[in-house]
Amino acid sequence: MNLVTIALKSIKQRLLSSSLTALSVALGVMLMVAVLVINGVVSDLFSQPSFGFNLVVGPKGSDLSLALSAIYRLDRPGEPLPYLFYKELKEHRAVEKAVPIAIGDVTEQGAFPIIGTIPEFFDLDYAYNKPFRVRGEFLRTPWDAVIGSRVATTNGWNIGSEFKLIHGGAESDHVHDEKFKVVGVLRPTGTPNDRSVFVSLAGFWAISGHEKPLKEAIDRLEKFRYPVPQSLRDKAEKPHKAHDAHAGHDHEHDHELLDEQKEVTSIFVRTKSTIGAIALAGEVNEDVRAMAVNPIFPMKRLMTMIVDNIRLMLLTLTSLIIVVSAVSIFVSIYNSMADRRREIGIMRALGARRETVFTIILAESALLCLGGGVIGLLLGHGLVAVASPIIETRSGILVNPLAFEPLELILFPVLLMLGSLIGFLPGLAAYRTDVAAALSE
Repeated sequence: MNLVTIALKSIKQRLLSSSLTALSVALGVMLMVAVLVINGVVSDLFSQPSFGFNLVVGPKGSDLSLALSAIYRLDRPGEPLPYLFYKELKEHRAVEKAVPIAIGDVTEQGAFPIIGTIPEFFDLDYAYNKPFRVRGEFLRTPWDAVIGSRVATTNGWNIGSEFKLIHGGAESDHVHDEKFKVVGVLRPTGTPNDRSVFVSLAGFWAISGHEKPLKEAIDRLEKFRYPVPQSLRDKAEKPHKAHDAHAGHDHEHDHELLDEQKEVTSIFVRTKSTIGAIALAGEVNEDVRAMAVNPIFPMKRLMTMIVDNIRLMLLTLTSLIIVVSAVSIFVSIYNSMADRRREIGIMRALGARRETVFTIILAESALLCLGGGVIGLLLGHGLVAVASPIIETRSGILVNPLAFEPLELILFPVLLMLGSLIGFLPGLAAYRTDVAAALSE
């Protein structure tokens, strides 16, 4: 019979107290694993080394808010930019590709964000060297839609499914009459694109109520210092008849939307060179009309200032829980030594050496820590599995319960060392046990 087997038998003899002490370790490890997994997911999401574009261009304001709304769809977008600004930007000498997006509506089912864009959007990698892959096809006609993998799973949509949009967000009850048809389902990316619905920008603009009224469009153009033709001013002054909303698949229009009435929420820009991106950002930011942001920098600032500090606080708290659990194991084993003196005396009388008894006590404490660690590891991932739908609903962040963090492996050597430390004093007491005195009791 080896020493580990003897230690296991000793644990079984005090099954209730041993289970409770191991459970205290398991709870601490569970919380730590949950913190590590969720933090790892958040870090991977917000700390991408690069995107398929260099800059995000949007309205003046917070660079962090622009990145969160345009890329992660976690914040409300600012005031939209005129479509003419996009046409001007894409002709810039430093620009290789400029892709506009329009955000604002959500799906009637599931309230997933709608992203109006152009087919070239899918030419931009969603992460470094990771292109979009689709089952079906990308956008071709104005009423096509491409949906993320999570949208397809949650809503039960597939190629050929049709859906309507809710105007202005989930809190609105105004449902547009127009329908879009799913022509493609994106392969999972592990990014906010999984929970997004991409529709043709032409169709997005054609929806009743999405066009900018001419008077407001003229004011916006003047604010952006674009010349306004007199013919457009005259047209804005003329009384016009309200047109009926479009219904079902009947997308006929009694008007043609002018470029001056079109708006975009933000623009993804891929430049011809890194130097060109820096120069273009400086040029745009010097202007009062818009701002250009490399999304890596505001997201890194967010991670450094907020997320990392929260992680440190939570890891410190869970570490203290594990330490308190280890103390409870020490107290449990140490208090049991008085009851085990006769048992130790018998082992010594049968030929067990002092070092053997000492090692058995160390093995017992180590097994309790490691056993609690294994249970805590399983409970931690189980906790993440339970919490992931709630996190996704409240924040839109996709959390994979099976995600594994390398730091989880470090837990077990640490627990082994901790078990050895807390078993040292009880083991020393067993080592010093007097055989004759123990057997006479």
